[in-house]
Amino acid sequence: VCFSYTRNPDKLALRHVTLHIDSGETIGVIGGTGEGKSTLVSLIPRVYDPLSGTVKVDGRDVREYTLENLRSGVSMVLQNGSLFSGTIADNLRWADPNATLAQMQAACAIARADEYIDRFPDGYETVLEQNAANLSGGQRQRLALARALLHDSPVCIFDEATSNIDVESEIDIMAGIHRLAGRKTVILISHRLANVTKADNIYVLDHGRPAGQGTHEALLAQGGLYADLWNRQQALENYGKEAQ
Repeated sequence: VCFSYTRNPDKLALRHVTLHIDSGETIGVIGGTGEGKSTLVSLIPRVYDPLSGTVKVDGRDVREYTLENLRSGVSMVLQNGSLFSGTIADNLRWADPNATLAQMQAACAIARADEYIDRFPDGYETVLEQNAANLSGGQRQRLALARALLHDSPVCIFDEATSNIDVESEIDIMAGIHRLAGRKTVILISHRLANVTKADNIYVLDHGRPAGQGTHEALLAQGGLYADLWNRQQALENYGKEAQ
């Protein structure tokens, strides 16, 4: 596919990107800021349509589905997941109107949202202010994650969904997401490469162009952009540990 926000073929955000994702795989999409990662995954639920090329789900062009049917099969968690006025339970039931308390608790446990919900006097009946202003950024992300996990969809897209969460909690959350392997198709976008090292396949984008694909080990062996990013991040993490 190729894509341009201006519909101008000379100003492409995505340039001839081709990828295949098997059902039940966990896929990482990485690259620097503004490299087209979010744009690429937004083509799946038809937030945008490509300028050229085709996006297919189960072998069918996504344009052959109704938007309702297509999007009911995709759970998407963005960096700034939207929450609504109402109770925590109301927000969770946007994913599944018939969800039981036990099901909500299970999803919140994976997303580590239960840690703060259980401290509220009203628990899951706690009322959220407009834009969930009475939650921190990390708490909002955890609740948005739990809502996506509660939605019984075969495809889950996590786009920098843990960026406001502390590293220790992020590790636990990512472990829970990786346990979905085989049951759901999971697409992970993360600036922190440690979050995608266990993915079945990792796709690297550079200025909207494909810049490598493979497992973590294969990409490190190939060198190139992925290996450079990994080595830089490892050096920063080691520097931080030494500084402590």
